[in-house]
Formats: sequence, structure tokens, C-alpha cells
Amino acid sequence: MIKFFQAIYTIYSALLFISLMLLLGLFIVIPVMVTEKGDRLSFFFIRAWAGIWSLLTGIRYEIQGLEFINPNQPYIFIFNHRSFIDAPVIPIAIPQTLKALGKMELSKIPVFGWVVGKFAIWVDRTSTESRKESLAKLVTILSKGKSVVVAPEGTRNDTDETLLPFHKGAFRLSIETRIPILPMAVLGADQIMKRGSLLLKPGKVRIYFSQALQPPVASDSAVLDFTDQCRNRLEAMVLAHEED
Repeated sequence: MIKFFQAIYTIYSALLFISLMLLLGLFIVIPVMVTEKGDRLSFFFIRAWAGIWSLLTGIRYEIQGLEFINPNQPYIFIFNHRSFIDAPVIPIAIPQTLKALGKMELSKIPVFGWVVGKFAIWVDRTSTESRKESLAKLVTILSKGKSVVVAPEGTRNDTDETLLPFHKGAFRLSIETRIPILPMAVLGADQIMKRGSLLLKPGKVRIYFSQALQPPVASDSAVLDFTDQCRNRLEAMVLAHEED
């Protein structure tokens, strides 16, 4: 019986998500099509999309550590990816305009791929050439003073491990551009949509930011060492707050 009501709730949530996307899609896309500076207005509507959907589906957010974010400083945000619910978390939690590195498969979803594609860099993780192109695009974005957000695990973590092994691209990028890494721990999203299930339920997502990590001076071991340092920081954040 519980799963029946969960299924009804999930269908309601999906239809609401799609309806809001169709309603707000043009308001999100048009400003950035007119001018690059239109991203501020676009993000107002993105946050409205995510916020209204969350409010009407009973998903709540608790955000801590915003004092670590300098609004005038670009960052490479990294987060632990455990659920599809992470998607609305990003614009709600991060008080900046930014672009995200996303899986190429998402770009093929009708309407959604077109709308979100204006704020994402799509990457085919099976293609070395695609990964190189995506990193080059991220360098261009960072050079304009814009932040980016990356899930360094590369895919959703469906294991019992706290974190999957990290890809090194974001950390090499940080060292090359001198842009700091800012870890963001996301907890509770995997309780709203449990591993191995498409069913949703209301709940609370907790987001924690830490102080930014400054990139080291380039050296033969810098990328590996910095990757380990950032992974250790994010893992410690997740483990510390899982007990809250």
C-alpha cells in the first residue's frame, strides 16, 4: 500500500516537474540567448523552477556554510553524487550563476536537454576527445569569472562506499587556472529517491559547504595529491554530517 501511494506521489512529482519546465523554459533560455549577462535572470527562473517544484512536493533544504562562498570569486564546486534529486539542489544551494558538467545522455531528453544545455557542458565520459573538449570549455567559463560545478565521481554512487574514486580533471583544471575547489556535501537526497528505485518520497536534503581548497603549485605529483586532498575533505564532510 505504501508503494502505491509512493507511485502516485512520484507521478505527481514528475508531471509537476515537466509542467514547470514547459511553463518557465522560455523564461530560462531567452535571457542567455539575448546576452551572456542574461544568466542572472535565467538563474532567477531556474531557482523558481526548482524551488516551486520542491515546495509543492514537500522536499525541504537545509544549507550550512554559505559564509565560505565569496560571491565575487569563481569556484570549482565539487559534490558527492548519490541521487537524481541532486539536480535541483545545485541552483538552490549555490548562490552564484554557474555551469555544470553533465552526462551527454541527459542532453538527449526532449526539452529538458535543450533548456538545461544552456547551462551545462555535456561530456561523453567514454570519449577522451569529448573529455578534452569539455575541459577546454570549462577553462573558458572560468576565465570569464564564472563558477562551475562538477561531480568528480563521474557517475551516481550506487554503492555502499562513501565516495567513488575521483576523476582528476577538475583538480588538474584548478591547478592550471588557479581557481579554488569548494567542496559541497549533499546528504538525504538518496533517501528521497532510494538506490535502485524510481519512486520518490518527501524529505529533507542537507547541504554543507566547507572552506575552499587552494590549488598547489604545479608539479609532477600535484594533481594526484590535490585530488586526494579534496576527496579526503569531502569524504570527511559526508561522514561527519551523516551522524547529525
